[in-house]
Amino acid sequence: MTRFPVLDGKEIVEVLKLFGFLVDRQKGSHVFMKHQDGRVTVVPVHAGETIGPGLFAKILRDVKLTREDFLRDRKRKKKTHSRI
Repeated sequence: MTRFPVLDGKEIVEVLKLFGFLVDRQKGSHVFMKHQDGRVTVVPVHAGETIGPGLFAKILRDVKLTREDFLRDRKRKKKTHSRI
């Protein structure tokens, strides 16, 4: 079985922004993200909590991304932040 990375909501939101998703709105700790082609998802951003593997898989299905694509851009995002 493939292991999912430990991610928090803020990190997922930042990586989705790299794929062209915009924060549409926020209600409480839930961030609603939308792409101009119509894909949408909701990412919970709870302080001190990580996203479980089931919810992470659901978010990936919503945005029609593979785990590999998401993780590749996550690494790219980390590299650009480490240069600053």
